[in-house]
Amino acid sequence: MAPRARLVIGICLGFFCVGTLPVSAAKLVPEGNRNAKQPPVPGVSAKRTKSAQTTYEAKYGKVYQLLKTDGGLVSKIRSISSRYNIDPVHMVGAIVGEHTYNVDAYDRLQTYYVKAVSYLKSDFSFSYGGETVGQFVERPEFADCEKEKGSYDVWSCREAVWDKSFRGKSVDGKKWPNDRFGAVFFQPFYAGQTFGIGQLNPLTALKMTDTVNRVSGFRQISHTNPQEVYQTIMDPDKSLAYVAATVKKSIAAYRQIADFDISKNPGITATLYNLGNPEARAARLAAENRVRRAKGQRVKLPEENYYGWLVNEKLDELKALFQDS
Repeated sequence: MAPRARLVIGICLGFFCVGTLPVSAAKLVPEGNRNAKQPPVPGVSAKRTKSAQTTYEAKYGKVYQLLKTDGGLVSKIRSISSRYNIDPVHMVGAIVGEHTYNVDAYDRLQTYYVKAVSYLKSDFSFSYGGETVGQFVERPEFADCEKEKGSYDVWSCREAVWDKSFRGKSVDGKKWPNDRFGAVFFQPFYAGQTFGIGQLNPLTALKMTDTVNRVSGFRQISHTNPQEVYQTIMDPDKSLAYVAATVKKSIAAYRQIADFDISKNPGITATLYNLGNPEARAARLAAENRVRRAKGQRVKLPEENYYGWLVNEKLDELKALFQDS
């Protein structure tokens, strides 16, 4: 992670960060897409959709229908978004994007609850090559991470150490995969797998557990109990809180680090939900804009990817979900 990003993260408390920029200084990113055409969809998404003998349009229609016909789900989203002080359309955007480009939504919300219970009875661990993640983060390379405060900063630090010191390298005679930390240690069934109505991955949930505990009152989850982690991200009542917390974190990061208010552009928050690492992305954008300003050029606004582009394109439909709820 960029040094500037780490500096800013180091003075963050929960959602909110303390810095020299006043809150009112952030430049509002207006609604709508910056790209006239949808950016390219990754091949892996296209392959997954084709193998399931479906289309993006059909997958979007399926998840939208679930949201439209399940008043209880929409009510949950409205209530949880209010707790986290975000517009509910941000949560819906994340859900729609995931189920359009990742996996199909289940037809009924109840199916997610049933699946959640099943993980409590499963036997699996967060490990790689016979080494649990708990054992792995005891290595000396991770010592500085123990100085961090809160689950988000601790796990973000560990993720950064993985990228710097282990990813794609041989350490102590052991070859480590050139893949994301979350994919190597936290997805025991297959890499890239995400879960629940918000299609969360376990590492994201572990990062956000302190925030969700503080705001929603759910007990904290731990890497030492992977069954409970998976059960949590499958349970809609709990998973939706993690979706809201993740969106809120992205909004705070862009305000503090990049000086942009993205709270009115669900396509941008959906993009960050899809890509992750909002602090690092905000830091790169801030650095680019410092160069642009020095050259007398206009600042570059945050841009949506293919996933966020769809959310902004469908924004009127998504907002309509809450008009009668």
